[in-house]
Amino acid sequence: MRRVVITGMGVVSPVGNDIATFFDNLIHGVSGIGLINRFDTADFKVKIAAEVKDFDVLSCYESNSEAKKFDRFTHYAMGAAAQAMADSGLCEAAINHKRLGVYVGSGIGGMDSFVNETYKLRDRGPSRVSPFFIPMMISNMASGSIAIRYNARGPTLTSVTACATSTNAIGEAYRAIKHDYADMIIAGGTESAVHPLAVAGFMNSRALSEEQDPAKASIPLDLRRNGFVIGEGAGILILEEYEHAVNRGSVIYAEVCGYGNTCDAFHITAPDPDATGSSEAIILAKNEARITGDEKIYINAHGTSTPLNDKTETTAMKKAFGDSAYKLAVSSTKSMTGHMLGAAGAVEAIASVMALKNGIIPPTIGYSVPDPECDLDYVPNKARRSAIEYALSTSLGFGGHNACVAFKKIER
Repeated sequence: MRRVVITGMGVVSPVGNDIATFFDNLIHGVSGIGLINRFDTADFKVKIAAEVKDFDVLSCYESNSEAKKFDRFTHYAMGAAAQAMADSGLCEAAINHKRLGVYVGSGIGGMDSFVNETYKLRDRGPSRVSPFFIPMMISNMASGSIAIRYNARGPTLTSVTACATSTNAIGEAYRAIKHDYADMIIAGGTESAVHPLAVAGFMNSRALSEEQDPAKASIPLDLRRNGFVIGEGAGILILEEYEHAVNRGSVIYAEVCGYGNTCDAFHITAPDPDATGSSEAIILAKNEARITGDEKIYINAHGTSTPLNDKTETTAMKKAFGDSAYKLAVSSTKSMTGHMLGAAGAVEAIASVMALKNGIIPPTIGYSVPDPECDLDYVPNKARRSAIEYALSTSLGFGGHNACVAFKKIER
């Protein structure tokens, strides 16, 4: 089978809108969580989110008039994709456009556009609804827009698996290249759901933390955790066939070496407490990567800071690795980024790849009170230098979707 590597990355996130800033903030424990600025939270019990800051939409569009044709979730995706493509060093002459694909997902899509145009319909009638409403709203438009921008005429898909969305996108892109359906795929996810309707929905389902102190709101794996903090942004990775990357002299960040995709088939929102499906996703990725458990391994956990998720995910790691689970270094970068929903898996894959490349594991910040049911090594509060050989990133989504992607330090 063909080898698959990462040759470019881009990010728009609550802790930075470029890879260097993003990772530097992660390893220094800088949180992007704060009071919501985008709307008035006077009537909301939840007042905290992880918002993207200082994003310049004109970094990826030629004019405001062009940008207005797209929803914010597409803006974020285009911004991250532009970074990733530039980072990859791909030039037009090196691209066979029929072998370039795009696998970029979104869990929710154009929430802003959906609500804004609904108000127009209600208040001003059907003639006032934007002719761009449908392409602004639909979840595949980030993927489609990136494909148009870069003339990607190869396999192009949009995964929509809630919070597992972009881990599935990366994993399926890996398979497409591995099995010779493409040479390069622009893969990842994007989300912009810090919106009154989305926050109200998650809040009333009791999924969000109602903590008023941003420093105590997202505390994954800590006994005091009481819900997740909603975040937003985008993460994009360029996946490329190894020989193709070597022949054009590309810098290679890491190799993609395993992928697992399962479903709990248990509940629409709660994970299966037995962790049967989530552990199987890890086992599938681990076995494909030929990981034994004796290597130096980092896992970027889904780690949402909800009581059920963190306990279930700990159980999944123990089932997947047995006694070796206690040798794993595990952290949740959601302690700093919040939960970026459909973008979470891609952004956390980037954090995993950067940890592998630089030999520095980002911490789980805010960790103070151990939970007896979450008893692994969670790299609390301070980054750790470690010559890790493999990094895994796990994602669990509403509907019981589980995904895990494995990376290894590149060997020429």
